Amino acid sequence: MQAIGNLGKDAVTNTVNGKTVINFSIAHTDKGRDKDEKGNPKDKTIWVDCAYWTEKTGVTQYLKKGTQVYVEGQPDIRTYTTQDGRNLASLTLRVGNLQLLGSRSGDGSSVDSGASDGLTSPPPTDNGAGDDAVTV
Repeated sequence: MQAIGNLGKDAVTNTVNGKTVINFSIAHTDKGRDKDEKGNPKDKTIWVDCAYWTEKTGVTQYLKKGTQVYVEGQPDIRTYTTQDGRNLASLTLRVGNLQLLGSRSGDGSSVDSGASDGLTSPPPTDNGAGDDAVTV
């Protein structure tokens, strides 16, 4: 599964059973996917909860509210029972590849869990950031 979107709030780093996970949510907008009552194209925003299991937590400093990211990974369904006894499920994207596409300041960088050091540079692009782009 792949998605591109902007973080709704700053990412949070947690430790679960001795392993590190970076949790964040992105807003993915499908342009013109739906139609309004007059038949005009209407955007639809879907929130995607993401879990990036990694020991390379240095990327967390770049995962701030508003940062645009590309994520790729496997959907993971978690079932649970609420305190009032209801059985619910949530869908989380277990991120295997994360690319920072930009932020309010135009920074861009890439992180691929398959890379030897976990940090890779994105392909050269002209994202309008000019020489001010930062790559980690």
